[in-house]
Amino acid sequence: MSDNEELQKNEENQDVTSNTPEENPEQQNVSFEQQVESLTAELEKALEEAETHKDIAVRAKAESENIRRRAEREISNASKFALERFAKEILAVVDSLEKALEHPVEGEAASNMREGLELTYKLLIDTLNKFSIEQISPLGETFDPGLHEAMVMQESAEHEPNSVMHVVQSGYALNGRLIRPARVIVAKGKSPEIDEKA
Repeated sequence: MSDNEELQKNEENQDVTSNTPEENPEQQNVSFEQQVESLTAELEKALEEAETHKDIAVRAKAESENIRRRAEREISNASKFALERFAKEILAVVDSLEKALEHPVEGEAASNMREGLELTYKLLIDTLNKFSIEQISPLGETFDPGLHEAMVMQESAEHEPNSVMHVVQSGYALNGRLIRPARVIVAKGKSPEIDEKA
């Protein structure tokens, strides 16, 4: 190789070396710190998104549990109280039989008819009881506005104040839920007589 060729080769090598920028250690640190900051920001964003999705999943699960429980409760109530409309309608028949049984009878034919009415009434009440329709007849009990409807209050020396002295119409409950309150006359204590002496 001639001296010219060697000189030319050295110049080319210098050109190549001068064209490649030397990496400064400070530049390397800045670049590394930027990458760390970028990755940290991406990680924080990913964690926030994960937390948001977790929150949405937890809410969705809770909502589906609420829907399931509500559906179970509605199904249970529907089966428990499906008879309510029928029970309300049949109570008119029970009331009619009760009214018929209140009238006094004379003669053997009327007595036989009354006996038939009594048996029919008992059969009807027993059938209602089989389907958890219970009669509320609170004669002598303390008046309860949750179960009874006071038609009138009357003074009575024979009954305790605030007690039921007469049942005008029986009440009924289906599986413990009131479908008709008992209509009653409630006793109140006698008013004290005012002494009108001058």
